Amino acid sequence: MQKRNERSSLTKASRDCDPSPDKRAVRIVDFRQDDHGDWVAVLSCGHTQHVRHRPPWQNRPWVLDPEQRQVRLGSLFPCGWCAMDRSHDEFKEA
Repeated sequence: MQKRNERSSLTKASRDCDPSPDKRAVRIVDFRQDDHGDWVAVLSCGHTQHVRHRPPWQNRPWVLDPEQRQVRLGSLFPCGWCAMDRSHDEFKEA
């Protein structure tokens, strides 16, 4: 198995950043595709997270359907970067 280095997925923080009290679950504000066509959730904290559908390990069939992605906008999503309690400024694009 070959290890694949990926660059961090970060965006600028939105004005309506509203992390949960424990700072791990934030809201999905948008979706976009990366250079490889994989879907990425843009989170209200400013971070991004890949949301791939690659069964059996990553089972998210909803990400392939535009209507189902639209339904997920505004829903809570656990942000791994925020869960690590890292400074947001250190990991945000300028």
